[in-house]
Amino acid sequence: MPRRESLMEMAERHVREGAERIARQRALIDRLAERGLPIYDAVVMLQAFEAAQREHIAHLQFLRNSA
Repeated sequence: MPRRESLMEMAERHVREGAERIARQRALIDRLAERGLPIYDAVVMLQAFEAAQREHIAHLQFLRNSA
């Protein structure tokens, strides 16, 4: 049976995956812009990803400070 991740491990994974998601979204925006395609919706999604990432980072810091 696989080992369950700890809260700290989960928070670290969320931050790591969030950074990857943001990088992919920025690359998508660049590709859209290069092709002259609309980027508004992609930028709105990027802003949502960045807001979620700030929450993930704050939660990770909370866990680290509580340890």
